[in-house]
Amino acid sequence: MNDYMAKVDGELRVFIEEKQEEVRQDVIAQYIKSRKEQHMTQADVADKLGVKRPNITRFENGSYNPTVDMLVKIAASMGKEVEIRLVEKRA
Repeated sequence: MNDYMAKVDGELRVFIEEKQEEVRQDVIAQYIKSRKEQHMTQADVADKLGVKRPNITRFENGSYNPTVDMLVKIAASMGKEVEIRLVEKRA
């Protein structure tokens, strides 16, 4: 059994989806904070990316799971970079 699986009430549960959702929400929150700090609208970001604003809206509300390529483009539109790191597990 790995760290993302556990027995709950005798049933094996997989928690990887919960971890993925946690990471997704963290990335979205960082993006929205940065966008607002730069006084950019969703339309501003969409225009810079050459996509329609509803695509940005779906990203912000969590209904669109962007590729790493799209995340890099979104970050670049705000003068940012994406950093993905593998770190030691916390105890």
